[in-house]
Amino acid sequence: MYNLSPRISAQWDRLFQWLSSHSDVDLEIIPHAAPAPLSELWVRSDMGVVFMCGYPFSRLTAEERPVALAAPVSLADWSKGQPVYASHIVVGRDVSYDPADLAALRWGWTVRDSQSGYNAPREFFADIANGRSAGETVGPLLNPYGVIEAIRSNAIDVGAIDAYAFQLLELHEPDMLAPLRVIATTRPAPFPLFVAARQLPRETIDALRAALLDAHRSPDGRAILGSLGLAGFARPDAAAYDQLPARAKSIDDALSGRW
Repeated sequence: MYNLSPRISAQWDRLFQWLSSHSDVDLEIIPHAAPAPLSELWVRSDMGVVFMCGYPFSRLTAEERPVALAAPVSLADWSKGQPVYASHIVVGRDVSYDPADLAALRWGWTVRDSQSGYNAPREFFADIANGRSAGETVGPLLNPYGVIEAIRSNAIDVGAIDAYAFQLLELHEPDMLAPLRVIATTRPAPFPLFVAARQLPRETIDALRAALLDAHRSPDGRAILGSLGLAGFARPDAAAYDQLPARAKSIDDALSGRW
């Protein structure tokens, strides 16, 4: 989900290697690059530590859900020290828009089961549209790269990028953000969480969770977390994720088919 470039992927590899060592769990790092569906990862019986968006997680029954291990806490100001994230509403860096006209522009979205790339911008749109319909919506753009390229090529006027993905790009690939300007940040939502397969032994799950929650306590763990823009990991709040389907429905109701 957050393997946004080879440089960034290398930092995740460092984290997983550290995690394997400190949990005594043998983790094999398996590339799963876009456009391969993330849903294919989430049903694997050998899934050890995998990011899962909170919205698809929330839509599964308790019996269907993978095991929630830990949720990241970003160092960015928008996190306020909590395991939450948001989306940045972005436009072209050199283009000026009147906020009153924003709803009428061409909006891009990533995939329909994404909180950051679909529900978050629609919620933002519903708040500013005052009953108007979107001028045009373009998608699926799959991921932040799709949004960046669509703005760069003038295929869309405005889109949303996961604020943590944006943070990682700021840290390691700032040139990729050169075409963009952030004009707003959406309401927070529970951070995508690390999950494991329900089929794993309980002792394996406990060891992985404990190592993640303690990562900030060691100098080497803190250094790796810092390279990923993270303060640490927290126990996921199941009740916060459980609110996402109702929140999505309220967005659908507010838009009434206007996006």
